[in-house]
Amino acid sequence: MKPHAPLLAKLCLPLLAPALALGAASAQAAPAKRPNILLIVADDLGYTDLGAYGAEISTPNLDKLASGGARMTGFYASPFCSPTRAMLMSGSDNHLAGFGDMSELMLPEQRGKPGYEGYLNARVVPMAQVLKDAGYRTAMAGKWHLGVKEEFSPATSGFEQSYAMVMGGASHWGDQSGIVAIDPAKPPKAIYRENGKSIDIPRDGFYSSQAFTDKLLDYLKSGEQSGKPFFGYLAFTAPHWPLHAPDADIAKYEGRYKEGYDKLRKERLERMKRLGIVAADTPVYEGHPHWPKWESLTPAQQEAEARRMTVYAAMVDHMDRQIGRVLDYLKARGELDNTFIFFMSDNGADGNSVYDVGRTREWIEKDMDNSTANTGKPGSFIEYGPGWAQVGSTPFKLYKSFMYEGGIAVPAIAWGPGIKGGAIKREFTHVTDVAPTIFELAGARHPGTEYQGKPVLPLRGKSMVSWLKGKAPTVRSSQDAVGWELGGRKALRKGDWKIVYANKPWGKDGWELYNIAKDRTESRDLADENPQKLGEMIVAWKQYVAETGTLEIEGLAYRPGYSNAGKYYEDLAKEAGSTPHAKP
Repeated sequence: MKPHAPLLAKLCLPLLAPALALGAASAQAAPAKRPNILLIVADDLGYTDLGAYGAEISTPNLDKLASGGARMTGFYASPFCSPTRAMLMSGSDNHLAGFGDMSELMLPEQRGKPGYEGYLNARVVPMAQVLKDAGYRTAMAGKWHLGVKEEFSPATSGFEQSYAMVMGGASHWGDQSGIVAIDPAKPPKAIYRENGKSIDIPRDGFYSSQAFTDKLLDYLKSGEQSGKPFFGYLAFTAPHWPLHAPDADIAKYEGRYKEGYDKLRKERLERMKRLGIVAADTPVYEGHPHWPKWESLTPAQQEAEARRMTVYAAMVDHMDRQIGRVLDYLKARGELDNTFIFFMSDNGADGNSVYDVGRTREWIEKDMDNSTANTGKPGSFIEYGPGWAQVGSTPFKLYKSFMYEGGIAVPAIAWGPGIKGGAIKREFTHVTDVAPTIFELAGARHPGTEYQGKPVLPLRGKSMVSWLKGKAPTVRSSQDAVGWELGGRKALRKGDWKIVYANKPWGKDGWELYNIAKDRTESRDLADENPQKLGEMIVAWKQYVAETGTLEIEGLAYRPGYSNAGKYYEDLAKEAGSTPHAKP
């Protein structure tokens, strides 16, 4: 047989050549390695609370992402946390996805209506499910707030591994305390679920930002040998109240805030101008006249307020350090350069108060030590307050729960392959744009209008990939209209124009009109000067309402509860051991 081997080789070569050529072509056409996806969400972080956006707070890891990626200065969320998270996870409007209002605040005439279920409903396909179907391993740790019951947990929304605080807020310590009391004799308990099942967190050694980061890192490490790219969702509860931070982090900022929020607001604005975040002629919103100026507070109130901001800064600092741990892990594994990272806050800084929701005030006064010395420690329940929230919203008007820029414009950073480093992207983008962006980067396809034989809602957001990579000037055209409504307050953005409604005393109890391109701080209402443009915008608003099933309930914005700061300064005076010098 050996003499015939050369002949066999000659006969086979012509047959093998096309196969070899095909193999070479296949190798050349092989798709690039799909990127990992890391989505990070901060809770109630203000627009200017990062160093890269003008803060004095130390955030070196997020600042590095900003300098190596893109700062998105025209990015918008909703004015509340769960509606933002619903839009983030679905790519659709919150009124369609199940959170037409905050679940905790829904009225009987809202609850149970389509889009007002109070959990991420079956009409949308969650981001994690789309990515899981596309071959990604999926993991999350942190705040969920998209359904309390087990059947609405992350485990039923596409996350293969999850460690979730499922409610709107909780103590950051291991006492597992909730934030709203119905019966002051029965302290509220926060609900945590791991892989869908209820758990108790460790009482000792637990601090939320570190614990959530520990879990996500554990999940990422456990799947290293799978060969699959990962989708990791790290959803901090920091810096949401109650304000809690480790002593070492608090000590870093001792004395920094004793000069007050009026001075700090001006300092931040000047820093923002130097960074190019805002124009050199941008005015600063001086704060609502209902809130007292710093110099009108008593020394004891000033000390209490300074301590609150000290703890808040410590929370942001600590959160940034945890993000650094994840970046270090990715770098050590050689995966950092193949990871797309998106960071955002879920709404503006929070100047509201939960004290008068349910019987929370009675519970706090009975069980908590809110003295200045105990602020930030276990056993305290301290809120941020409108003065500091207005600093976090610099230079914009008001804060969380409002549709003015201070409530819905949030910091956002995109970092990853192909994104130009150091870019400041000013064009309008929206939280619903995150899901289609991630799907495009991951090579995943949203199912459109049908999933597993059932009708589902298509994406309303638009991919930002070409824009982030400098290949497109905008994400949305000047004719695209995006609306907001929560708790009776509402807004609509179309091109450079925006209409806003807020109840008195915050607004005029009627539509206001602003040219955001020329007046981002919403200081000049043009409704009376330009009735034609106002009419055009109202037509677009009515179309948005019709498309999304938004319920417009007369007087809803005036309902009592969380969406105002209540008796914050009276409480401050009491907790500081003094009589209030100025009342709202």
